Amino acid sequence: MRPIKGGQPRPLGATWTKHGVNFAVYSKHATRVQVCLFDEETGRETGRYVLPERTGDVWHGLVSLRRAGYGRRYLFAVDGPQEPEAGLRFDPAATLIDPFARALTAGPAPHCRVVDPRFDWSGDHAPSVPWRDTVIYELHVKGYTARHPAVPPGLRGKYLALAEPEVIAHLKSIGVTTVELLPCQAFLDEEFLIERGLVNYWGYNPVAWFAPEPRYAVDDPVSEFKTMVKALHAAGLEVVLDMVFNHTAEGNEQGRMLSLRGIDNPVYYRLIREDPRYYENLTGCGNTVNCEHPQVRSLIVECMKYWVDEMHVDGFRFDLATVLARDARGFNENSPFFKAVRAEPALAYSKLIAEPWDLGLGGYQLGHFPHGWSEWNDRYRDTMRAFWRGDGGRLGEFAERLAGSSDLFRHNARKPTASINFLTAHDGFTLHDLVSYNERHNEANLEDNADGNRNNLSWNCGVEGLTDDAGVMALRRRQMRNFLATLFLSQGVPMLQAGDEFARSQGGNNNAYCQDNGISWMNWDLSLAHADLSDFVRALAAIRRSHAVLRRETFFKGAPQRAGLKDVTWLHPRGTEMTHLDWSDGELRTLGVRLRRGASSPGCLLLIVNAAAAGFEFVLPAATGAAWRRLFDTALEPFDAPWPAAGGAYPIGARSVALLES
Repeated sequence: MRPIKGGQPRPLGATWTKHGVNFAVYSKHATRVQVCLFDEETGRETGRYVLPERTGDVWHGLVSLRRAGYGRRYLFAVDGPQEPEAGLRFDPAATLIDPFARALTAGPAPHCRVVDPRFDWSGDHAPSVPWRDTVIYELHVKGYTARHPAVPPGLRGKYLALAEPEVIAHLKSIGVTTVELLPCQAFLDEEFLIERGLVNYWGYNPVAWFAPEPRYAVDDPVSEFKTMVKALHAAGLEVVLDMVFNHTAEGNEQGRMLSLRGIDNPVYYRLIREDPRYYENLTGCGNTVNCEHPQVRSLIVECMKYWVDEMHVDGFRFDLATVLARDARGFNENSPFFKAVRAEPALAYSKLIAEPWDLGLGGYQLGHFPHGWSEWNDRYRDTMRAFWRGDGGRLGEFAERLAGSSDLFRHNARKPTASINFLTAHDGFTLHDLVSYNERHNEANLEDNADGNRNNLSWNCGVEGLTDDAGVMALRRRQMRNFLATLFLSQGVPMLQAGDEFARSQGGNNNAYCQDNGISWMNWDLSLAHADLSDFVRALAAIRRSHAVLRRETFFKGAPQRAGLKDVTWLHPRGTEMTHLDWSDGELRTLGVRLRRGASSPGCLLLIVNAAAAGFEFVLPAATGAAWRRLFDTALEPFDAPWPAAGGAYPIGARSVALLES
């Protein structure tokens, strides 16, 4: 019996059948493709077989079950022209990772593994949280539980840790609906980090898009990832993956040959047209994936489909998403990639979130993604940071961002939920550090503190870093509450960075991508020390859930409706409606926002924000129902203390937020 037969050209990758394992790989320019098999335990090569058939540009062959089966390690070796000047970099001596590999072994030189796809999904149901009700929580699989006291030591930092009841209970308690995981696609550490004794902690350096990162597994990354998803779903929590389809770990022309470069370099990467020896670097990572090519688009869409169908994830956040829609002329709002995603039935109900920029010319595309996509809104982040820092002339844009950024998203039938509102994320300061540091402190990254963003729009409240000054500490607590209140009361979709609810700090490091240690890991002792801040987040989440006016699916009109009331009214501190002259007052740092609840829920909410350094009496508008009562005030500790007397003015404190209802 021949050890390998012709097999089938689809599906690509390694697929177990009752007759053997079918191997299929796409390469337009190859002259020969071999599959290399390795011992499951030792990693020693046990056989190498030429894929005997070519259908179109797909090479394929069926290896008998005696030689290949579940758990079998494998790689590809691809022959072809070695003509770097033409972009062709074939090397038959190199063994290459399958672009469709479902699992990799751990270590710096990983092997692909044939996976057993069987898993008991019985009882699993997608939570299907509507966008209007979504609260995203961005976390790192390892860092979130690496020091969690309630997680068994053997599970800390692993997928299975996120399935632990105590971990899930915390997520539920603070109102999270959707967990957004930093990259879980298998990735490698850059060589320059290894030389410095550091690692790629965040994971934005992928080597196999289908394979879960093995570092986060105890034994089997595929089944353990599925177990995590099933447990989160059982608690009503969605799982969104941060996907890196814009570049790979192969780097530039001097980088390692790991997979796509050796399989068909000019198909998979964008090369400099005038000199194909070199890569277009629109990502800052050495190479850029060539989404103009239909095979590459197919690979990405098939990958997304796999994570939805087989791994049951609920959506994706796309790193440097502008790359995905680039053609020869730049970003294309009608790109074939968007059409391919829209045409795939398996993705019809997936949440799609773009990081709407890359590093190329015309790369900043906030607001230009299609209907059905939401986008990280960095203008929201920057406006809110500048406003609460006390910068003048920001009131108008503050109002625009609070109202859902209609200037960016009111087109193509898009909604306020197209805006993913965030104040902090993995890349940058934590919330605690945003109010504690004016400057970055990235010395641990061993780049002479030259890396990371210089312009953080942060304010240290008078002292750089740690302090025992009671006044500064109180002001920082208030500023954190101000930021959180603004986030949860804004139209759009709030995204909270893990640990911000209990004032996690990175010691001022705003680029901790290489810090797989206590700088980045959650310090769960802080959840006790800052329990009041977590309680405030719980209260904000409850308020958001209980008031539909805070979760609108249409933009405010600002015009009189039933009973002559506007859906939103912007108020000057003197109690009158804002005028054009008021909006142009660069010294004004205080604003009232009256929100009409709606016909089915009479009454109003009144949000008062004051970024000024002094407090004063804010003249209240007439209540439309019962007298005004206070829901919270960030200047108070406790924040929800009752208001003793509802007079004609509200004593808003310096640098504070108050929410009233009638």
